[in-house]
Amino acid sequence: MNETFTTEQKLEIYYWMTLTRTFDERMVNLYRQGRGLGGAFSQRGHEAISVAVGYALAPEDIVAPMHRDLGTYMLRGMTPRRVFSNLLGRETGITRGRDANLHGAGDMSLGIIGFISHLPLSLPVALGAAMSFRYRGEARVALTFCGDGSASAGLFHETLNMAALYQAPYVLILENNQYAYSTPVTEQTRVTDLAERATGYGIPAVIVDGNDVEAVYVQVKIALDRARSGGGPSIIEAKTMRMLGHAIHDGAEYVPRELLAEWEAKDPVMRYAQKLVESGVTDRDELDEIDHRAAAEIEDAIDYAEASPFPDPATVEEGVYAE
Repeated sequence: MNETFTTEQKLEIYYWMTLTRTFDERMVNLYRQGRGLGGAFSQRGHEAISVAVGYALAPEDIVAPMHRDLGTYMLRGMTPRRVFSNLLGRETGITRGRDANLHGAGDMSLGIIGFISHLPLSLPVALGAAMSFRYRGEARVALTFCGDGSASAGLFHETLNMAALYQAPYVLILENNQYAYSTPVTEQTRVTDLAERATGYGIPAVIVDGNDVEAVYVQVKIALDRARSGGGPSIIEAKTMRMLGHAIHDGAEYVPRELLAEWEAKDPVMRYAQKLVESGVTDRDELDEIDHRAAAEIEDAIDYAEASPFPDPATVEEGVYAE
């Protein structure tokens, strides 16, 4: 598949990447200032993956993102205002102040299944959606994510075996960011490429540079098209680096500084900006304007969230059970 992007599309992709990065930077700063609630999980280094996936999905598809997939949430229509409100525990957040995190941050009107922290529990849930599409003969796909650590869990293998057996319209993005909390990939498995496991299920897999947004988009689009046309599930291993700790409280002292420096030089946002300028798509002035627009949107979201009310304690039981 030789995907050609228009100038408008390339600039739009850059906007979503810089919006995601700016959100992340401001979120980290808020928590370090003591203005946040709950936990915060940086997705710095994952921008190319989450934006590419969100850009490739069709409106009718279902996605089950995780805590480092902010670009996908926003491209599906979840606004920075709603997400920041959730992180600050406000009534205007996705969970109406029930969880100051991205846990449970689903919205089925946007085709988003919320996740919980016990990874990889989103995998079988997304498979359930995919199986429903198959039974009903709908040309829709369910896509979900997991990390390298989740790839060692039994549920990973059970889900993929079932998806393969029933040729479900299912795509798994395996975000290999080199660490499962503090455990490097080299201490999790003997294989170099986690995508090799797909052979055991009899399904296709591909490895992609997770810091190259256009390359990720192309592979996701191929997998989605295959699944939508009845070709069954597939795995995309996107290799990147988690540039900060597991969560805001984790200083990641266990990560070698030289490894972080190596990946910092391949930063996905910086890399895409450089590509757009060097290829003549745009100039630095136009990218600076996009950066300022993204920054203004994020500041508006923070102001909105901090001005929003906390939930009324009397409503604590609302939304617990289906009515």
